[in-house]
Amino acid sequence: MFRRTAIKGILKPVLYGLLALLPYALARLMAPMVENQNPIPPDRRRLRLRPPGALQNDFAFTEACIGCGLCGEICPPRCIKFYQRQGGERVNTPYIVPEEKGCTLCGKCMKVCPTDALMPVARNDINMGIAQIDRTACYPWVDRGVCGACATICPLGSRAIGFDFANIYRPVVKAGCVGCGLCVEVCPHPSVPIRVALRFEGTITGHRS
Repeated sequence: MFRRTAIKGILKPVLYGLLALLPYALARLMAPMVENQNPIPPDRRRLRLRPPGALQNDFAFTEACIGCGLCGEICPPRCIKFYQRQGGERVNTPYIVPEEKGCTLCGKCMKVCPTDALMPVARNDINMGIAQIDRTACYPWVDRGVCGACATICPLGSRAIGFDFANIYRPVVKAGCVGCGLCVEVCPHPSVPIRVALRFEGTITGHRS
């Protein structure tokens, strides 16, 4: 009798845990498959960023994320969105569109995440990408006015972005940039000549239509 009771005591919490995960599993199974599971658009012009502390391997991140939505609920600027059914296996996983709303690097999403999808990382060590400037379109770089919005809004200050030595109004991205996207959000140029790219792509890009 004692043995049977002990087995029941062990199995009961396991069963409850499986039942709790059932909605997330069903959401993934019901989502349609898409041919291209790469989160990077083919032309690489615009990235959908993962939140701070996200696992760098997107497949590992997708596997670890349970789609609970807590990161989006706690996000102060409400910059975190979630893939819907068109996201395929990435359905219900979070992403950020910096052209609409950048990340303030508050770190709350990393603290609230119940899995390893978002791991606590020091602010200066976050790696969401790196800002990249099109110098053939940026107002100060083409001598069409003074701006500095990107440098002013940056939460990491001169560690991440500063100004060209020969012209204090021309923005220059530095290695300390973590790709939060706030500079993209505030850029006043209609074509948004600053974007967040993969780190290996560098901080300068040529003009693209």
